[in-house]
Formats: sequence, C-alpha cells, structure tokens
Amino acid sequence: MRPQDIVILLKIATLKDHHWLMKDIAYGLFISASEVSESINRSMVAGLIASDKKSLMKEALLEFLQYGIKYIYPQRPGAISRGIATAFSAAPLSKVINSSEPVVWPYVKGDIRGQAIEPLHPSVPKACLHDPGLYELLALTDALRIGKAREQEYAIKELRKRIC
Repeated sequence: MRPQDIVILLKIATLKDHHWLMKDIAYGLFISASEVSESINRSMVAGLIASDKKSLMKEALLEFLQYGIKYIYPQRPGAISRGIATAFSAAPLSKVINSSEPVVWPYVKGDIRGQAIEPLHPSVPKACLHDPGLYELLALTDALRIGKAREQEYAIKELRKRIC
C-alpha cells in the first residue's frame, strides 16, 4: 500500500454507490489514470476494494483507518506554514475540538497559518478545494494520524457516518 491508495479509496467513498470510472477518479485527484489503476490493484490485494474493482470494502477500510493509519503513515505537526486546515482544525472536528494551534497542509493558496503536516499525497490540498466531501474524509483521517485518543474517537465516529 502507498499513501495515495488511501486518498483514492476515500475519493471512491465520497461517490457512494454512483458509477465511476478510473479516469474520473484521476481527474478529481489530479493524478494519472495509471496511478489510480495500480492503486486499485493494490487495494484489491489488501482487501480494501472488492475483486470487481468497484465496490469499496467499507468495514475493512474503516478498520484499517482506525487501527493502522497512524502506524503506517504517521505525522507530527511541524513548522508554521501557510496552508489549508486539516485534522481537528477543519470541519467537522473543529466544531467539537478547540485547538490552540491550527494544523495545516502546506499549500500556497491556503488561507491560514498553522503547524504543517504532510498530506497523504501532494495533490490532496488542491483536490480538497474542489471536493468538500473528500476534504472532510481526509481531514478526519489526519485526525487519526496525529490526534490523541479523544480526537481519534471523534474522527472514527464521523468517518463511519460518512463512509457506511
């Protein structure tokens, strides 16, 4: 698995049960169609997408996010940077968790300053500006990557609502 595999799976989750093509996923994430194809093959082997390469294995994805993401793709907030809010600094968690210092994905077109964390893929900030549903899922995923137990508990509840 690679970090962009999670981004692609979460993009598929935003589409619910609508028909989609790999080229549509690639276009929406600003990555190549071949990257999407390779990613879906890896996700199928990992049991996160069905063998039809269309049906998301929702419970498996949630289990992976809840128990594995923080170990496989860990992050620690770093230097102050201009960017886009993420984790508990972005909706929906920003409504229930107060943070003294915002956490951001560094992005030149971002509108706030905060501690930087690297997104799962370089195209994430740009893609999230075009897809609010994806933005929520990736921000919640970042809360699992960097948050403490309380933030992680809220994040997994919100992810379950949005994915299942």
